[in-house]
This record gives sequence, C-alpha cells and structure tokens, in this order.
Amino acid sequence: MNYITTRGGKDCVSAAGAIKQGLASDGGLFMPETIPTLDTKAISKLCTMSYPERAAYILSLFLTDYTYDELLADCEKAYSTDRFVGGAAPIHKLNDDTFVLELWHGPTSAFKDMALQIMPKLLSSALKKTGEERTAFILVATSGDTGKAALEGYRDVDGVKIMVFYPVDGVSRVQKLQMATQLGENVSVCAIEGNFDDAQTGVKKIFSDSDMAALLNDNGVFLSSANSINWGRLAPQIVYYVSAYCDLIESGEIISGEKIDVTVPTGNFGNIFAAYIAKMMELPINRLVCASNKNNILTDFLQTGTYDRNRSFYTTMSPSMDILISSNLERLLYVLSGAENTAELMKKLNTEGCYTVDAALKAKLDEHFTGLFCDEDGTAAEIKRTFEEDKYLIDTHTAVGLNCAKQYMAKYRDGLKMVVASTASPYKFASDVYTAVAGKAPTDELSALDELSALTGTEIPYPLKDIDKREVRFKTVINKEAMPDEVKKNLGIK
Repeated sequence: MNYITTRGGKDCVSAAGAIKQGLASDGGLFMPETIPTLDTKAISKLCTMSYPERAAYILSLFLTDYTYDELLADCEKAYSTDRFVGGAAPIHKLNDDTFVLELWHGPTSAFKDMALQIMPKLLSSALKKTGEERTAFILVATSGDTGKAALEGYRDVDGVKIMVFYPVDGVSRVQKLQMATQLGENVSVCAIEGNFDDAQTGVKKIFSDSDMAALLNDNGVFLSSANSINWGRLAPQIVYYVSAYCDLIESGEIISGEKIDVTVPTGNFGNIFAAYIAKMMELPINRLVCASNKNNILTDFLQTGTYDRNRSFYTTMSPSMDILISSNLERLLYVLSGAENTAELMKKLNTEGCYTVDAALKAKLDEHFTGLFCDEDGTAAEIKRTFEEDKYLIDTHTAVGLNCAKQYMAKYRDGLKMVVASTASPYKFASDVYTAVAGKAPTDELSALDELSALTGTEIPYPLKDIDKREVRFKTVINKEAMPDEVKKNLGIK
C-alpha cells in the first residue's frame, strides 16, 4: 500500500516512508491510497484476540511493508501490562446506553500513549527499512498531552532526538511538570510565549523551510513528527475503536453488525478522524459526535460549513482542545472532496484564515458528523454530576465528551449505544476536577492530586505520584519567532 499527499503533490511513498517523513513535501498530510475493510468474519476473529493482537492485525492492513510478526512483537511490548497498568483501552459501562472508552491507562495517563508507545517502534523500523543513516529529529508542538507521551515514547531511542514546544501558559501545571522533568539523553523541552496554534504553526514553518532542511541534512539530521499529522501516530488510534466494538460484542452489550454512536472530545481532529477511518473500514459506526469546548471552531464548521480561525482564543480547563487550527481536518476534506479542493481550501486557510465548503461537501459531512460543544460551566457541572450520580470520576476533556454525547442522545434519540472516548486521567487536571466536585479550589495545583484522592477515594495513577518531587530539567521560555534558532541550538548547529 502506498501513501500519497492530501494536496495532490508528487510524493508517493511506502508506509515506512510516510512514517519517516511525517509531512509531505507540498505541506499536505499522507493518506493511504485505499482504505481496507473489515467484514463480519474479520470482526469475529478480532473479538477473540488480545489488544496487542488486534493492534497488530489492524496495523498490518495499513503498514504493508511491515510483517505481521514484526508488528505483533512491537505491539506486545508497547501494550504490555507493565506499561498499561489498568489495561489498554478498557470500557467502563456508565449506564445502559453510555460506555466510556478509557484511553489513559498508559505511562503518561493520557490517550496519546495509545499511539506514542508503538509509534517510536514503527519509526525505528522505518529508518532501517528505508536505509536511513541520518539522525531523526522529532519536532513536536503540544497542547499538553502529546508532548509528554512523545517524550516518554522516544526517550533514549537509538538514532532519534526529540524536541517539544508547548505554550507556556496553555497547559496544566501537572502537564508542564511532566514535560519539564522528563528523563532521557535525547530529549529537549521548550516553552513558547503564545498559544498552541503558535507552536503548531512554528513547527510547520520549520518543516516547510527548505533552507533549514538543507542545513540539517548537511549536519546528518532530518526532521520527522510525532503529532497526529504523522500517519504512524494516527494509524494506531484506529485500533481502539475497533477494539471497543469487539469488547461490546464480547460483553453481550451489542450483537455483531449492530451500529453504535461514538463521541470524541476533539481539538486537532486526529482522534475523531481515526474513528472515521474505522467507519470507512465498515465498522458499524452510525454517527460521530465531535465534542468541542469553548473554542468551538469545529462545532461551527460542522454546523455551517465555514471554518474561521479569525476568532477569540480561550484558555480553558480542557487545554488539549484549546486549538483553532485542526490539522487533521485536512485529511477528512481530502477523503470527501479530493486533493485539488483540499489544496485550495488549505491555501485559503493560510492566507485568509477561513474557508467555506460547497453544498456537496457539506452534505457529505452531515452524513457522518454532528458538531456540539460544552462551555466551562457545563464542563464543571458534568464532572460533579458524573461523580455524584454515577460514582465515576472523569477529567475535563471527558466531561466535554459526555456532555455533548448527552446533548446528542437527548435530541436525536436514535436508540443506539454510545461510546465516549475518555482521553485523560482526572488527575492530569486535578485542580479543576477537585474544584468541580468539591465546590471550592484546592490549596494549590500540586496539592490538588492528594486532595482529590482524599475527597473521592480514588488512587493517583502511578505516572503522576510525587511528580512535584522530581528534578526540573527544562526551564527555557522563548518567543515563538525564535523556534528555528532553538532547534539549531539544540543540535549544536550555528
């Protein structure tokens, strides 16, 4: 299976080539030329498998230059019980209609672990498969969770260095400490003065800078990405939607072939696009509910057909969704309208900050997606209600998802089971979760972990225990324009 760019450029590479390169040379994102399908026989087979086996099977359909045995060995290491102490993507039954897909039991307590524990292994193999001898420099922009998960995944991986940029005031205190205390000889972390979109735009500019690429190449380095713009990051996310469907069958909640709805709290659109690919593979998904916070640009787009980033940016209690440029939306536009139209829309977004899709494309969006949002008060209320009534503690992003799922179910009443993606442990956002449940603020952001545990009778996940006692290694804060210079400085290039 070959991979081509969403903007119609000449790039045509293998799966290993797409994973190594990350971003296409025309600025587009790589997509497989075809999407494989899952019939009822395949789903029945998957139901009998462990999560690593399911992951290897699904990935083998897309990464055809990797052998199944290679993928299985990597998946068994990535999703081992010592890395995912609470299990890989277990389902919690909230009530008869709603199921929470817990994606945060990995080593950084966020859903990004589901991809970023396997992705470094895929890249390491890709370097060998493509005969690459240069050092891979992983450049990451993060709104909080991707950064730590990527740092942990790529820590001390041979032939790889990684640098993470994050908005200095745009992540939680716990997220900041997770990154600033990261261990590893090949890792670096830098805060920027600005928001996530500034960090993401800065990273994209570095990727598209031919002079920078030539300079790095002269020094034996090439750039790659760990954000969901990289297919190697997105493909593993498809797996947990397929796995969730299999688990619902195995638990007797649905029968094979029965449709379900899926709600995903969404910022960069990668997580929900992975669910859409699962639907394209003929997994019986009826409706995809795109749940946004106060930065509801995706809600407006799905409801009106106009994507307009020329709007106020809000810092919320669900910071991983504080995004106004949803990169993976480009992949959806490509799938539904082709490369030529996608390139035109992306050009408008870059030059004017907005675009409007035509009626035909809007109708296709309406077939699959519903865009809803939840404001700050609604998020806090959902956390409190879910804990008090359902005896279940959720984080701020999951609260947005549950609130939007309930909005959808109340309005449309389609009678289908709803799966809600839960993207982070409540302890990653302990201060806001504590405030929502207790009705008052904790002593401070770090003591909030212990106070939340005492209040709710739940345990602090092992990756977050005693985080305030770890050595802070990275303290640099720079202006966003200085990002290229910081990359060169990190690599010892003048």
